[in-house]
Amino acid sequence: MATLRALVLGCSLRKSPAKSSSELIGRELLTALADHDVDGELVRVADHDVRFGVSADEGDGDEWPALRAKMLAADILIIATPIWMGQPASVCKMVLERLDAELSEKDEQGRPLVYGKVAVVGVVGNEDGAHHVTAEVLQALNDVGFTIPAAGATYWVGEAMGSLDYNDAGPKPDTTGLTTKTAAANAAHLARLLRNQQYPPIEGD
Repeated sequence: MATLRALVLGCSLRKSPAKSSSELIGRELLTALADHDVDGELVRVADHDVRFGVSADEGDGDEWPALRAKMLAADILIIATPIWMGQPASVCKMVLERLDAELSEKDEQGRPLVYGKVAVVGVVGNEDGAHHVTAEVLQALNDVGFTIPAAGATYWVGEAMGSLDYNDAGPKPDTTGLTTKTAAANAAHLARLLRNQQYPPIEGD
């Protein structure tokens, strides 16, 4: 069985080495993917000088092109984001805006370069909003050409009005843990299928 590659873009607002619950859920997805012959790495976006914009390279020292190269080399992209004020983190939104450039980046058969790549989302927060955040992020990823597997998201939210972080909540094997394993298994399965049989060429290009 061929080894696949995954990239987690951790969208914490905090730079390393600060603790990050979204990084934790991203690493849990990587651990679950390893059971399906998927290697991977996690990059915390806030550690890099990623510029605002909607192009593949905003110039002037923009570090998005290096992260984009890692993404294009991967079979599976994971966006791991916290919830802030019921929304995806601003870092996550910036990543999605940068991915908008993929709409105009095509292969020799007219397909966006991310066609055939699978996307999964991990969400954490101390307030409700996981379904809303998941919907926003997955729709954006699908818009630019990523394929979403069945049950392609995992999340944890703490008690309403509470302050407990996922980092401190302890293992959740029967809830978030099981969902994470399912998302990973389905993502690996779908990515392997797409690697072996890419989408058809886009007519008219």
